[in-house]
Amino acid sequence: MSVSLDLQPRKLPEPSAALELIKPITWFPPMWAYACGVVSSGASITEHWGPLVLGVLLAGPIVCGMSQAANDWCDRHVDAINEPNRPIPSGRVPGRWGLWIALMMSALALVVGLALGPWGFGATVLAVMAAWAYSVEPIRMKRSGWWGPGLVGLSYESLPWFTGAAVMVTGAPSWEIVIVAILYGLGAHGIMTLNDFKALEGDRQMGVNSLPVTLGPERAAKIACIVMLIPQLAVIGLLFAWGLSDRALVVLALVVLQLWAMREMMEDPKGRAPWYNGTGVLFYVSGMMVTAFALRGLGGV
Repeated sequence: MSVSLDLQPRKLPEPSAALELIKPITWFPPMWAYACGVVSSGASITEHWGPLVLGVLLAGPIVCGMSQAANDWCDRHVDAINEPNRPIPSGRVPGRWGLWIALMMSALALVVGLALGPWGFGATVLAVMAAWAYSVEPIRMKRSGWWGPGLVGLSYESLPWFTGAAVMVTGAPSWEIVIVAILYGLGAHGIMTLNDFKALEGDRQMGVNSLPVTLGPERAAKIACIVMLIPQLAVIGLLFAWGLSDRALVVLALVVLQLWAMREMMEDPKGRAPWYNGTGVLFYVSGMMVTAFALRGLGGV
């Protein structure tokens, strides 16, 4: 009687599982932030399309993809509880392949970062370090509901925005760009907190002290909303101060839409957090691009 090959342990990852491991759906935020940095710099996009395309690929598929692989490897025990069908706990990415993929992509990120000059390479080094600091023991900043989302927010929004502007002008961006990039990165702390709702049970069992675990879903959702709103209100105030009232009003309108979405989410924070990530966050990132064009009109650099 023959034994089915499907019952034997895999030696190589399934191609589809390897792609799932690096989570393409998560690539958008850093790619978008990098594009915001490019726009805000005021440099000609048509004359610098190479750094634009290369930077977007670096920020999304390579660096963000690497961070997801590293996180899945370090979270494989948590995922066995929360999402047993994930590539590593399900065995579709067998053995230590999750770790090898993360390490190979880290090396690839550094090589590609070199092509973006000293500013791009320096930012890539910081991004790779942040990705591992978030997930790996003994640092594992993910254990903290305050430091973990903060690190991810700054890495996903502030650092790519800064990098996009710096690469385009081959130097330090203007102070206006730096402040706005930091503010949007701080606001993304709230987005990351809402993302933690999906792993609530596993995080609680494995000692990951996310805000939903330590404060409960309702309080954590309220804090996430406040953290998202305050930096955006600061951006609106800055735009008014810089004489960009029309763009400030557009961003304000997007904040009002977020308030509506937040009100809907608060009726069932745990159940509607994923819904908010598909609606309210869209208004948030739209405000980022509106602000980027405003900075471009200000003169960028």
